[in-house]
Amino acid sequence: MARSQTSLYARVKAWWHRSNKFLVLTLVALLAGFTKLIWLQIIMAPALAEQARDFRTKTFEISAPRGPIVDAEGNVLAASTQIVHVGVNQIKVRDYVQRGEDGKTIVGVGPAAAAKQLAPLLGEDAAVLGGKLTGDSTYRVLAKNLTPAQWRQIKDLRIDGIEPDFRSVRTYPNGTTAGNIIGFVNKEGVASAGLEMSYDKDLTGIPGKERVEVGIGGPHIPTGLNEKVDAVPGSTVHLTLLRDLQDVSQQAVQNAKDTYGASWAAAIVQEVGTGKVLAIADSDTVNPNEYWKSDAANQGARSISAVYEPGSTGKLLTYATAIDQGKVTPESHFENPSRYTTPNGQVIKDFADHGVEKRTVAGILMRSYNTGTVKIGETISDQVRYDYFKKFNLGQVIDVGMPGQSAGILVPPDKWDGRQKYTTMFGQGYAVTLLQNAGIVQAIANKGQWVAPTLVAGVTDAQGVYRAAETPERHEAISEKTAQEMLTMMEGVTQPGGTGIRAAIDGYRVAAKTGTAQVAGPTGALTQTAGVFNAVIPADNPRLAISVVVYNPSSGFQGGIVAAPVFKEIATFAVRYLGIPPSGKAPELYPVDYE
Repeated sequence: MARSQTSLYARVKAWWHRSNKFLVLTLVALLAGFTKLIWLQIIMAPALAEQARDFRTKTFEISAPRGPIVDAEGNVLAASTQIVHVGVNQIKVRDYVQRGEDGKTIVGVGPAAAAKQLAPLLGEDAAVLGGKLTGDSTYRVLAKNLTPAQWRQIKDLRIDGIEPDFRSVRTYPNGTTAGNIIGFVNKEGVASAGLEMSYDKDLTGIPGKERVEVGIGGPHIPTGLNEKVDAVPGSTVHLTLLRDLQDVSQQAVQNAKDTYGASWAAAIVQEVGTGKVLAIADSDTVNPNEYWKSDAANQGARSISAVYEPGSTGKLLTYATAIDQGKVTPESHFENPSRYTTPNGQVIKDFADHGVEKRTVAGILMRSYNTGTVKIGETISDQVRYDYFKKFNLGQVIDVGMPGQSAGILVPPDKWDGRQKYTTMFGQGYAVTLLQNAGIVQAIANKGQWVAPTLVAGVTDAQGVYRAAETPERHEAISEKTAQEMLTMMEGVTQPGGTGIRAAIDGYRVAAKTGTAQVAGPTGALTQTAGVFNAVIPADNPRLAISVVVYNPSSGFQGGIVAAPVFKEIATFAVRYLGIPPSGKAPELYPVDYE
């Protein structure tokens, strides 16, 4: 009996022990579950909900329109148009469910249903389009170059897997006009030349984005997330150029290049006093809409990058320096032979043989004699002449905001050889860009004040805030008295007997200087030429400074023949377009010879 009671007690005790363990385990499990429930539904609920929403959210980038480039009168030279390429994620579109108006009835599923809805909007056969929607690609292009309005119609179908690719297309409505200055944006959307490249930061906008929440099968959830951040367009770049004057200037230099068989030709029109560049024209100008059809050499602006010896237009510096230093006056006398031997034995020759002529400084300039110019140059030290070169900003980059700008070539006088000492007096032995050469005549026309040229007037951002360009640098290159005397001397160049008679314009006084420079050919020898022309119109009330170069013509190589007519064509249009009144009276010129 005692043994039976002991056995019963042991069984009850074992049962009680097992029950406690089970109870403890159950309580632990319930506590863990409850804790996890609290963790998921209270602590982690917001994060998990956000994850779920992110899983249901689609994000589209909205490209920012590139800012326009406009001329001084607001004419658009470069603009952007937004287009949309539409593609399909073939994997996602498999799960598309088309529902009826009640939102519950299933009308169709998969690529076939999507194709039936899309076909009218894309102008395609539904069966053919269905084939394009079927496959394993995550993105296959369905249509290109759609308008934003067309995309909105497609978007309203709410087909998951039909996705947009927003793009901004750059267009140039005036073709080649100012193409050398504007540059272009390449097929990959990268700014690759001209102002498009140098002002890329201003022109590039800030992309926007759109986020929407979608349900099963792709429809947008009306009460779900729907966020949109609009793109910020790029800024507008305002140029000082005048489109119509630019166009006429380009035609003029192209005609000269073709007529005289030149390698290239260029012209610059600058407003006297302000430094505003009204035209920078190059031959064979690139069409930014089809830039790939142009040689790389024609995709920039030679007017600011190519260097050449200025030839006799460089004589202006010798005359201006000697007069400004008080060494000569316009009426100083010099005997002018056709050949002159310098003290160090250098033989200087004029273009054509002639007897010894008794000429004034004004008369030597009028006929552009090398020998007389050297005699005038000998009145000044090499260092002083070099200092005046620098006053006219030769040998340094003149920044107009363009890529590829050249500083030209100018070495200090301690590196001049025995001949260069003299050739620099008549525009050889150093090199300039057309922009630098234009600066010389602009300073003379501007009462001796050299003014940095301006090509970009300012920038207007997307909020309409205008930021003007910095005030151009200006400094005195020569005195006002010297500038006026130079201007009067230069008027003789376009009078009968002068080298620039082909530049004369009825009713307007023109002050000018012709130039014919020897330039190096392929072998490095001086086998080629450049015809150059610098001028001011009207000479009695200077408004425009115009410089022209016709590089390596195969005929009629003198500047007075190949370049002066280009000036005349451009200037004749410019004075009418700008409403510049004719000159009031005939010039009072200096005597050109003496007994």
